[in-house]
Amino acid sequence: MTARFGRTMMPNYGVPSIALEHGEGCYVYDVEGNGYLDFVAGIAVSALGHNHPAISQAVKHQVDRLAHSSNLYAHGPGVALAEKLVSLMDAPAKVFFANSGAEANECALKLAISHAKATGRRYFVAAHDGFHGRTLGALALAGKPSIREPFGPYGIDVHFVPYGDVKALQDAVSSECAAVFIEPAQGEAGVVFPPPDYLAAVRRICDGTGSLYIADEIQSGIGRSGQWFAYQETGARPDILTLAKGLAGGLPLGACIAVSPYAELFDKGAHGSTFGGNPVSCAAAMAVIETIEKQGLIEKSAEMGQVLRDSVESLGHEAIQQVRGRGLWCAIQLHDDIAAPVQDAMARLGVLVNAVRPNVIRIAPPLIAKSIHIDLFVRSLTEALDEVAKKEQA
Repeated sequence: MTARFGRTMMPNYGVPSIALEHGEGCYVYDVEGNGYLDFVAGIAVSALGHNHPAISQAVKHQVDRLAHSSNLYAHGPGVALAEKLVSLMDAPAKVFFANSGAEANECALKLAISHAKATGRRYFVAAHDGFHGRTLGALALAGKPSIREPFGPYGIDVHFVPYGDVKALQDAVSSECAAVFIEPAQGEAGVVFPPPDYLAAVRRICDGTGSLYIADEIQSGIGRSGQWFAYQETGARPDILTLAKGLAGGLPLGACIAVSPYAELFDKGAHGSTFGGNPVSCAAAMAVIETIEKQGLIEKSAEMGQVLRDSVESLGHEAIQQVRGRGLWCAIQLHDDIAAPVQDAMARLGVLVNAVRPNVIRIAPPLIAKSIHIDLFVRSLTEALDEVAKKEQA
């Protein structure tokens, strides 16, 4: 299958070394029948693992009733999901549904541009090492030159500041700033959380200048960081919140939630999406949220995440520089640039992880992960680190 992939797919992903066939719980299986403990979870997407009965039943039921409606008509799953997300945010807000995180961020960006035009503002502020998606608007906000610069120039002016630096942010944000576009925790940078007072400072600075505070929780939201939304750790509520990845448990769905009065910035026809908020994806998302609530997976995410980090730290392995994260979302920073060979070695041992930087391994297990899965991960990590160290010394 990988050979067929190489012949027919564009080369932007390279050719994967593993072709998956099915999954069950915290495990996935390739076309040759090999099993893997999945601590990537589709890049923090498969919140309930694989083949979860609640999602399967919700999807099958909805497909049998109505698979698609377009945005010309309302449907029950979409309205119910919007109501639920607004209640979780606990604010007077409204929702726009998209197909992905990048599209949710495009919606947020268009809202901010509407705000800018109405108030005479001219630029945006985002963070170094920030990531918001691959579409052109999202790329304009990307604080990673290697992915932003090849596709520029862009139609908006973005000023970049060091992540977590309150003074730099204060110096950059003025009454001419339309919005501060920030991740409450940077996922692609390697699960980097800011200092404890940072998000409160973002809120305060935006309030003082009339700039919008937009929180990109595409990866950190829906229980991933031990809260429904990572910003809730500090209480610094954004004006606009974007979600995707774990929202629908594997089906394509993004959401942009705007708090009043910014929820009213669009006029009729100002934005839209044919497939966004598809009834099947919305039904899956409701199943995800209801299951998280019924099984107490927010609390379990925080608990198991602490067990995971403590277990890795207790190894005292000489290759490990730092373990960081919250909930079932963490990063293992290594002293040397060996993350890729460690990722490959762990795959051979039957555990999937993500080398997100040359010296950083990102871990995002399903929220249903238990101690037995963490134990297996830690054993495999130790063996992989030892194996790579021997090769490096040879």
